Amino acid sequence: MKNDTEVTTFVLKGFTDNLELQVVLYFLFLATYLFALTGNLGLVVLVIEDSRLHNPMYYFLSVLSFLDACCSSSVTSNMLVDFMSKNKAISLLGCATQMFFDVTFGTTESFLLAAMAYDRYVAIYNPLLYSVKMSPRVFVPLITASYVGGIAHATLHTVATFSLSFCASNEIRHVFCDIPPLLAISCSDTHINQLLLFYAVGSIEIFTVLIVLISYGLILLAILKIRSAEGRRKVFSTCGSHLTGVSIYHGTILFMYMRPSSSYALDHDMIVSIFYTIVIPMLNPIIYSLRNKDVKEALKKKWEKLVYQ
Repeated sequence: MKNDTEVTTFVLKGFTDNLELQVVLYFLFLATYLFALTGNLGLVVLVIEDSRLHNPMYYFLSVLSFLDACCSSSVTSNMLVDFMSKNKAISLLGCATQMFFDVTFGTTESFLLAAMAYDRYVAIYNPLLYSVKMSPRVFVPLITASYVGGIAHATLHTVATFSLSFCASNEIRHVFCDIPPLLAISCSDTHINQLLLFYAVGSIEIFTVLIVLISYGLILLAILKIRSAEGRRKVFSTCGSHLTGVSIYHGTILFMYMRPSSSYALDHDMIVSIFYTIVIPMLNPIIYSLRNKDVKEALKKKWEKLVYQ
């Protein structure tokens, strides 16, 4: 392909060209995807149908589950088709669309996890005024702002990335259209894009992680004031699941995007990006349901209703 010929179609190289291994990976990721989809959409339905879960904490959890289901679908659906297809091509528009939605859902989740940390602080620090301080006038704008921030961030990177020229190669060493592998095959100067990626993601990470740290610092102070061991155990149980999810999610994001471009190793980064787009959405329903008494009781009630109907 000549340097003056613009690319209109990309080829996602994926993990391997070995047909037998592709079949194994297909069934592995299909099982992971179905588990993530069932777990996350199941939590959304559970929160909607069970009146005991109608409070801000579980509304945030249902939105998180919806985001995880969408994030996993935006990547996995196309990847599963590619595993069983000889033609692994994706159009320029399709690639831009996939990147936009992946970044939107990922960034929205970062903001939402910060909002959930603030919600836990309000619930624990002043439980008597929780319903007032986290009324729909508060938590609905927090959820809306998370989506607006995600869309704005995705628009910024999608426009910046697809304003570049792609003329040297159309082969993306990845299973989906992520930013670093696309910058790697551009024939334009990507220095500004690398800086934009580093500082935009860095700013969001600093802002959201700082909110989480401050919230949990104040929660820790509140816990120290609780005299009963049972009360402390309940608080730790409630916050532990959220803190686990936050740590796993932000850890992978920081590893993926907060490094100099010279340290990118696309094969390793492909595995890490698969972790936060497919594996974490599968883990979140487990993390947030198995350690939550209310969710477990609601799930048990729903199961008994289905069995004895």
